[in-house]
Amino acid sequence: MFTGLVEELGKVKTLELLQDSAKLTIEADKVLNQAQIGDSIAVNGVCLTVTEMNQKYFSVDIMHETLAKTNLHELKSLSKVNLERALQLSTRLGGHMVSGHVDGIGTISSIDNKGIAKVFKISAPPSLTSFLIPKGSVAIDGISLTVVEVEKDYFTISLIPHTFGHTTLGFKSIGSTVNLETDIIGKYVARFMNMGQETKNKDISMDFLAEHGFI
Repeated sequence: MFTGLVEELGKVKTLELLQDSAKLTIEADKVLNQAQIGDSIAVNGVCLTVTEMNQKYFSVDIMHETLAKTNLHELKSLSKVNLERALQLSTRLGGHMVSGHVDGIGTISSIDNKGIAKVFKISAPPSLTSFLIPKGSVAIDGISLTVVEVEKDYFTISLIPHTFGHTTLGFKSIGSTVNLETDIIGKYVARFMNMGQETKNKDISMDFLAEHGFI
């Protein structure tokens, strides 16, 4: 579990694309402090497991499913990436609950200046925007951000100068892709509401509860 507060910008050392997987090596500093092989680190919002490391870099394996549902395959040598270590129970939860399991990919369709802020319009399919609400939370490349407005095929966010200057969004342009993870609580609520509709005319039994994973 992560908070969506980026700890540092790492730099891609190598990305080795294999037939159905990939190996990614990233130069980093802060996230390597007390890190061990087997630990989880969010890379652009994707929860990945450290397989190799030293004091200057770490490596992760990326499976086929992750390559298919994220934009990690677009990374190149020297690309900047957002990095965050897994949440500790003693840490302040300054962002929101981020699982590191990306739901899909969005595309930046416009960037506008509004006072000190930069407003990003991000195109996304209805299957993702349906889980967003104004003033709700969304993780974009692993960054916890507040949704400004939502329409069927896009939503907007507003960035303060600190976020723009200390995350990969400062390097993005119109047409760039971003990894999107919608709020996990919203997904559970939607799931339970759909289940309620399916069972509106059915009796709740022990068999039903077992079938749907409640017992």
